[in-house]
Amino acid sequence: MNLFRIVLLTITFIFASAAWSAAIDINTASSEQLTGLKGIGLKKAEAIVSYRNQHGKFKTAEALSNVKGIGLKTVEKNKSLIEITH
Repeated sequence: MNLFRIVLLTITFIFASAAWSAAIDINTASSEQLTGLKGIGLKKAEAIVSYRNQHGKFKTAEALSNVKGIGLKTVEKNKSLIEITH
C-alpha cells in the first residue's frame, strides 16, 4: 500500500511540474493563466490584460515591462515561460 502511494505521489508531482513549466502566451492568456508567471499575482495579471486590451498585442517579451508594476527583472525571470503569438 505504501509503495502504491509513493508511486501515485511521484506521478502526480511529475504532471504538476510539467503543468507549471508550460509556456504562457501573454497575448491570449487570461488573467488567471498569467498568474502562472513568477512574481505575477492577480492584480498584475489584470493590469497585463488591461494594457493588452488598450495597446494591442505584445510584440516582444520585454514589452511586458511597459505594464505598470512589471519590470525587466520580472520579464527575465519568466523568459522561458513567456510565449508570444502575433
